[in-house]
Amino acid sequence: MKKINWKKELRLAPGYLVVGIWVLFTAVMLFWILGASLSTSRDIFKGEIFQFSTGLHFENYTLAWNAQNVSVFFGNSLLYSVISCVGVLAISAPAAYVLSRWQFTGGKALRIGLVIAMSVPVIMVIMPIYSLSVQWGIKGRVLLVLLYIMLRVPYTTIYLLDFFSTLSRTYEEAAYLDGCSGPNTFLKIMLPLVQPAIITVTIFNFMSVWNEFFMALIFTSSESMAPVGVGLLNIINSMKYTGQWGGMFAAVIIVFLPTFLLYIFMSEKIIAGVTGGGVKG
Repeated sequence: MKKINWKKELRLAPGYLVVGIWVLFTAVMLFWILGASLSTSRDIFKGEIFQFSTGLHFENYTLAWNAQNVSVFFGNSLLYSVISCVGVLAISAPAAYVLSRWQFTGGKALRIGLVIAMSVPVIMVIMPIYSLSVQWGIKGRVLLVLLYIMLRVPYTTIYLLDFFSTLSRTYEEAAYLDGCSGPNTFLKIMLPLVQPAIITVTIFNFMSVWNEFFMALIFTSSESMAPVGVGLLNIINSMKYTGQWGGMFAAVIIVFLPTFLLYIFMSEKIIAGVTGGGVKG
């Protein structure tokens, strides 16, 4: 076993303490929401969610999925997230590869422009986007997916650019000697080499689209197009009249579950993708 450096660990102790408190607080909140999702409204207001005096109410999940339209919101968010992630990769991966491997006029300016685009808050461009969408007649799901793709292209391109720049050029030279064309070299050789980075940035993009609220609130004109963020707001507002608080917390668990499972099963890929860009090949 590796010997523990106690001096180093003691220096890191304040950081461990802060992280531990944050993890504990988050775990308590999640368990409370889970308990509330299996309780009645009466138990929730009485603060007896972990006593389960009337049993476990799994019907709250059925109520949330069907009666409160969580299935619709869930399906919309899944559609937006998957299409957006595919669209972002289709644009950003080739762009990052070209920018990292070739020097051409305007390349540096393009990279700077991508960095600047990452720093612009979304709220600053909402009104111009809304005005243009009205003029061009683009609306509904198509508009929302296009916005999600375009707003994540700068970040994804810069992220992948760093990984492509770490790859040795001997891969391309060997492919050229074997008669492999440029597009085939990119698709069959270079792209698989940055797979950890692609998986990581795709997970980040998926969670970003899944949890997005502001643009969806503005650009969705009906409940049938609303993703989970806007859908949860509608559910909370309806609780004022129905009083089905257990169903509301069940809806929160359903919405939270996909991103939680991504973190649980893809954590090693995320860490490898985040740290791999610092290793020069």
